[in-house]
Amino acid sequence: MTSISIQSLAADELDAHADRLAGIMAQTVEDGAAIGFMQPFSAADALAFLAGQVFPEVRAGRRKLLIAHLDGQTVGSVQLILALPPNQPHRCEVAKMMVSPQARRKGVGRALMRAVVDEARAAGKTLVTLDTRTGDKAEPLYRAAGFETAGVIPGFARDPDGRALHATTYMYKTV
Repeated sequence: MTSISIQSLAADELDAHADRLAGIMAQTVEDGAAIGFMQPFSAADALAFLAGQVFPEVRAGRRKLLIAHLDGQTVGSVQLILALPPNQPHRCEVAKMMVSPQARRKGVGRALMRAVVDEARAAGKTLVTLDTRTGDKAEPLYRAAGFETAGVIPGFARDPDGRALHATTYMYKTV
């Protein structure tokens, strides 16, 4: 039986998880995940992104970083952006949801989505939004987690391999 646990990282825990998170990010981008990066994308690229953009936001309390463990191994993460414009204090945004390719289809994504919605609720948010590549493998996961489609924007971003533009589906959930 597999064991899944989710951990919200405190500021003093970030550096201890940086290398593993960077490896997962590099794997998922190289596997074709549309999480905002282009191929080739290395663990060093991921470390630079984490250290320069994610970790400072977590330390400032403007973002949550949750990690998933499968049988004791870190295999995924998701971010919750809490700091949005002043006219949106009730809203937060899910970002950079990723599960390492070898850990997919084992309930890790579902566990991460439950936990990130719980974090939103605990932060006093009543609306959670996200966007995903239209038709992506993650879209049914988000629907199963209770997210509804708000709309689709065609030609929104490039695929990680740079070959084509893809549409993005915006989704939301009230909590």
